[in-house]
Amino acid sequence: MSRPGRVYELNTYELPRRAGEMKEYKLDLEILERVGVELMAVPVGEIIEVDLRLESVTEGILATGQIYAVAKGECIRCLDPIELELNRTMQELYRYEPTNNRGGRKKSREDEEDLDLEEEFMMEGDIINLETPIRDALVLSLPVNPLCNPDCLGLCPECGEKWASLPEDHAHELVDPRWNALGGLDFPIEPK
Repeated sequence: MSRPGRVYELNTYELPRRAGEMKEYKLDLEILERVGVELMAVPVGEIIEVDLRLESVTEGILATGQIYAVAKGECIRCLDPIELELNRTMQELYRYEPTNNRGGRKKSREDEEDLDLEEEFMMEGDIINLETPIRDALVLSLPVNPLCNPDCLGLCPECGEKWASLPEDHAHELVDPRWNALGGLDFPIEPK
């Protein structure tokens, strides 16, 4: 069994390293880990389809892709299952070699600690790892609080049935629990 990250690896040996060269791929990635958020994700074993174009540029390989997947989850109000078709794009530059400077200067400790610096993707020989860009594209498109429809009323808090399937006059008798102790007492009513 391969590691989950290897599913996303692509060998680019067929792509010449001359600027302007291009190669297209159609990938069907069977994922080994769910991709998503807690309530909504592309489940294990599902296929993520990627139409990928790789272009050689001076600094490395520019990967542009169209990503298709189906995420599954449940409505946060009524708990009905939900399927959401995802169609996202990604574009990342994979550098040929690590770069230790920007604009000809040596990286300082401040640069390394700066969280605003753009994350660089590096090639490992001829291999590019598409996991991070694909995960980012899919996860960022998922709803944090998925709904089966925007007007979902959820469940009745008393009986747990779906409000949409209950009659309009559905109600439960609410008895103040402080009066429960008096319920067992039998008060005789005497006529006056």
